[in-house]
Amino acid sequence: MTEPPEPATTLRAFIALAPPDDAKDELALALRPVHAAHPRLRQNRIEDWHITLAFLGEQSTATVQRLRQPLADLAATYHSPELALRGGGHFDARVLWSGLEGDLDGLHLLSEAVRKQVRACGVDFPERPLRPHLTLARARRHDTTSVPEAAAALDAFTGRRWRSLRLHLVGSTPGDAPAPRRYQDIAAWELAGGAEEPTKS
Repeated sequence: MTEPPEPATTLRAFIALAPPDDAKDELALALRPVHAAHPRLRQNRIEDWHITLAFLGEQSTATVQRLRQPLADLAATYHSPELALRGGGHFDARVLWSGLEGDLDGLHLLSEAVRKQVRACGVDFPERPLRPHLTLARARRHDTTSVPEAAAALDAFTGRRWRSLRLHLVGSTPGDAPAPRRYQDIAAWELAGGAEEPTKS
């Protein structure tokens, strides 16, 4: 009898916000003609859409678990910034994303608070600058036109304003090729004021 695989001792982890379902549904509707026009794009699952605040890279499961209580404490003291999804863009003609507008200063402050808390736990991680975006799809090999064209098709999109309800600690593992990575919440904590209604624009 084949023995079951040993549980993973490391995982790729990050800390993120997620738009509420109705905000994601708005963008998904705008993406329908984009995906119809570019069927070869590798779409990210809508349930995996997120805004990364701190990318931690490969970490041991023990290290990731050590962050749970400090991040819970932080979430209880920080309000969610008011944001909206807007337009589209791309990284190197390979990665399609939607941009953000609204309280970007608040988003940067929350990101820095998260990173400070992680550093205080003695965890080393890549110090990448925050580039607020939500990744939507990736190009397949040798496809250099689909992503820029898809980004241009999203130029006119502006979603409603929203607040994230929770701070998420997420782990990802590789999917079976050519599937993208799979994301799973390790834990999530309600942000202070996260359930408040956004200001009417």
